[in-house]
Amino acid sequence: MTWSTPLARRSKTLSASLGLGEKLFASSEERRFADAIETALETVEAGLLREVAFADDMADVASRYLLEAGGKRIRPVLTLLTAQLGEGATPEVITAAQAIEITHLASLYHDDVMDEAELRRGVPTAQHKWGNSVAILTGDLLFARASKLVASLGERAIKLQADTFERLCLGQLHETLGPRPEDEPIEHYLQVLADKTGSLIAAAAQMGVIFSHADPSFAAPVVVFGEKIGVAFQLIDDVIDLAEPEAGTGKAQGTDLRSGVATLPLLYLRRAALTDVGAADLLGRIERNVDEQHGDEAELAAAIAELRTHPVTAETLVEARRWADDAVAGLAPLPDGPVKKALTKFAEAVVDRSK
Repeated sequence: MTWSTPLARRSKTLSASLGLGEKLFASSEERRFADAIETALETVEAGLLREVAFADDMADVASRYLLEAGGKRIRPVLTLLTAQLGEGATPEVITAAQAIEITHLASLYHDDVMDEAELRRGVPTAQHKWGNSVAILTGDLLFARASKLVASLGERAIKLQADTFERLCLGQLHETLGPRPEDEPIEHYLQVLADKTGSLIAAAAQMGVIFSHADPSFAAPVVVFGEKIGVAFQLIDDVIDLAEPEAGTGKAQGTDLRSGVATLPLLYLRRAALTDVGAADLLGRIERNVDEQHGDEAELAAAIAELRTHPVTAETLVEARRWADDAVAGLAPLPDGPVKKALTKFAEAVVDRSK
C-alpha cells in the first residue's frame, strides 16, 4: 500500500477486526502502523486460503466453508499487532498468525457439533449442512494443518500450541460436565471461558512477540491481556445471545440457553433465585421450557426477553467491563505507542459491541 491509499482503506482491517475507528490513526507513525498490519493481514489471508485447501473435493469444500463465510480475524490481527513491538510481520509471524486462525476455525467445527448449533457466521453450520461426522473430521483436518505450520516454527511454538490446545479441550470438557459439587459455579464458568477463549487469544498475542523478536519482557503483559480480554469477549457474547432475533447477530435468540449452556446471566439468575421470588419464578420458566419436547416456545421466548432486561444481565455487562479493564491494566509494562493504544481501544470496543 502507498501513502496515497485512503485512510479509510488503510484502517479497514483494524476497524473491522478490532472495532477501532479512524481517529486512532491520526499521526504519521500510526498510519504506518495501520499500513503494516493491513498489508500483513492480506498476506495471512492469502495463506489461509492456501493452507486449508485439500486435494480431496469434500475435504476442500468443507474446510474452506467457515473461512469463506467471514469472521473478524481477531486472533491473527492481534499476532500482527503485537509483532509491531519487535521487527514486525516477519515470515515466522505470518506463519504463526495463520496457524492460530486455523486452530480457531477447527475449534468452531467441533463447538458447533457439541452445541448442536444451526448457524455460524450467518450460514448453516457444517454439521447442519453435512452431518456431525464430516464436521468433526473437518475440524480434525484443520487441527492437523495448524500443527504442520506450528512445527515449522520450532519447539517453542509446538509447546505453546500444545499447551493451548490442551486448555481448549479441557475448557470444553469442563463446560460439558459442568461444575463439581465442590466448585463455585460462577468461578467454574469464568475458568471455562479463560480456557476455551482466553488461552488462544493469549497465544496469538504471545506469538507476535516471540516471532518478531521483540523484548521477551513484553510476552507476559500481552498474555495477561489476551486471556482477560477473551473472557470479556465471551461475557459480552452471553449478553448478545439474549438479543432479539432481528438484531442481526447471526443466530437465534437464546441459542446458548437452548443448547443447555449456563451462561453468566443464567448463573447470576440462579444465585438471585435463592433469595428472590421473582428471580426464582423466571428461572423456573426458563428451565421448564428449554426442554424441546415438553416446553412451550412462546413461553420460553418471553422468558428470554425478560432475562434480557433483568438486572442479572446488566450485572454481566459490569463483569465484562471489569475483565476488560483488568486486561488494559495488564498492558502497563508495554511502551506507550500505537500497539498499546490499539490494544486499549480494542478492549473498549469489545465491551461496546452488539454482535
